[in-house]
Amino acid sequence: MELLNPLADGDFPARTASYTGTAGSTTAWPAGPQGVVIWSTTAAYVTVGEGVTATTSSTPIPANTPIPFIVPQGTGAPWRVSAIQIASAGTVYAKPINIR
Repeated sequence: MELLNPLADGDFPARTASYTGTAGSTTAWPAGPQGVVIWSTTAAYVTVGEGVTATTSSTPIPANTPIPFIVPQGTGAPWRVSAIQIASAGTVYAKPINIR
């Protein structure tokens, strides 16, 4: 197991977004983090990146299970996490991290 390094809350606070059959997205963070830990209150499809919106083709995650995702290195624009329900509405939680 690799240890994860949560980033300073002042620059990279944890964020949440509610989702239903319509995707919900967090407020964006500035470029910089290597990854983000994501968990949700219900099973959801999630995606991470610049201006993304989750769809039923996005990555599925189970409820209440923190999962680290790499933040894609795009253009350097702000990025966000987006989620949409698999079967029921919920809330997605996200905290930017570095791998080391």
